[in-house]
Amino acid sequence: MTSSHDRTDAALGIEGVLLANRDRIVRFLQVRGAGDAAEDLFQDLWMRLTDRPMGPVADPLPYVMRAANNLMLDRYRSTRQSALRDHAWGEAAAGHEPSAETALISREQLLLVESAITRTGERPARIFRRFRVDGASQRAIASEMGISLSTVEADLRKVYATLAALRRQFDAS
Repeated sequence: MTSSHDRTDAALGIEGVLLANRDRIVRFLQVRGAGDAAEDLFQDLWMRLTDRPMGPVADPLPYVMRAANNLMLDRYRSTRQSALRDHAWGEAAAGHEPSAETALISREQLLLVESAITRTGERPARIFRRFRVDGASQRAIASEMGISLSTVEADLRKVYATLAALRRQFDAS
């Protein structure tokens, strides 16, 4: 068991609230749309609330429930953004053979895209490639890199914004 000298009283208090209300919180997450992922989200909530130093919380249960609600909102936004992004970046029709000119323009644009991705920074570029090219999940990438899921999402948004601006340039030319 962890002694009170090793951790702050606030962290121990939050852990106690999480443990005492685990079933209630998991049900809340399920009802809010998490379904089978509620257990995983509870673990994410645990990590969010216990991994960083914090001061005393006057009403810990409402605090934890608000954090669980915010986690669900983040999940909803992420899922929605992912669906919108996938729709916007839909695959080109199969079986279409481009002309030589179109192929040349596409290769030039690909070089510009690769350069734009690189300019977003080493971490966002790496995250983007792991997610879109390697097919790794955002959660797996966060774990691999030792960063939060929201940081992965923010870095992906940065790359997507850069690519959207580049796409507008392509469309204008």
